[in-house]
Amino acid sequence: MRPAMDLNAVRVYAAVVDEQSFAGAARLLSMPSSNVSRHVAALEKRLGARLLERSTRHLRMTEAGQLLYQRAKPLLDALASTEEELGAVQRELRGPLKMCMPGEAPRLLAPILAAFCDVHPGIELECDTRLTGLDALREDMDLSIIFHRGKQEDSTFITRDLATLPSIVVAAPALLARTGTPRQVRQLKSLPCITTLSALKGQPWQFDDGAGGIVKVPVRSRYRVNSGELALAGARQGLGFAILAAVSCQDDLAAGRLVHVPLDLPPAPLQLLGVYAHRHSVTARVRALLAFIQARLGA
Repeated sequence: MRPAMDLNAVRVYAAVVDEQSFAGAARLLSMPSSNVSRHVAALEKRLGARLLERSTRHLRMTEAGQLLYQRAKPLLDALASTEEELGAVQRELRGPLKMCMPGEAPRLLAPILAAFCDVHPGIELECDTRLTGLDALREDMDLSIIFHRGKQEDSTFITRDLATLPSIVVAAPALLARTGTPRQVRQLKSLPCITTLSALKGQPWQFDDGAGGIVKVPVRSRYRVNSGELALAGARQGLGFAILAAVSCQDDLAAGRLVHVPLDLPPAPLQLLGVYAHRHSVTARVRALLAFIQARLGA
């Protein structure tokens, strides 16, 4: 019977691919470079196929190497995650957790993050509000918190719903005095509007059709911002109609600075999402934080 493939050799090979060098894999795995080379050579001999094409400057997977990496990497990540989670059952959560979020998110999440670190004193949290969106996950980030409205685009990333915030269309009384009050979403096409780049990426406004679908309305916008706070300020100033999370503008509605504009279709709600990359199996620390945020926001 043919002996089973050496899982440790596969782990070493995957590290070489991830680090794009034998020396990088050696540093990652804390072993001599000669041992890394020996593991990869033994694996190639075992499989009867060359896995890597090496040159002085480049390291490239062969077709066989790519197939092995694609099949083995998710299994290795799952094993590492399982090991960490099983350990977490026996001990408190410990270690670094790097995350990012847009600038307006701390208003909602700051008390929750502080409480999480208080409950888990072994967690070393790094939270950056300068890096935002999915691109930040390519910067060695464990988790990205984003706001999104409407149907999610297909992505190589995994998303987890943390909260759904009902939204409304609002406008300043002075703007309504100039434009009149629209009653149908199609009327917005000819009216000044405010577009939030973070939630909609500058795309048309999105409304629920009542049957699980989305109706997109292209709007005119000279005030395009990357923050709900900026959109709220622009709406107060009468720069345009705005879609805002209802909870964020209650004070302005009560004071008469803004007016709720009911239309024939409701805006798609604002979603708060936790996003992490497929290529990294989510750690027990990230799972615990996501569950903690969900529980606190739900409460």
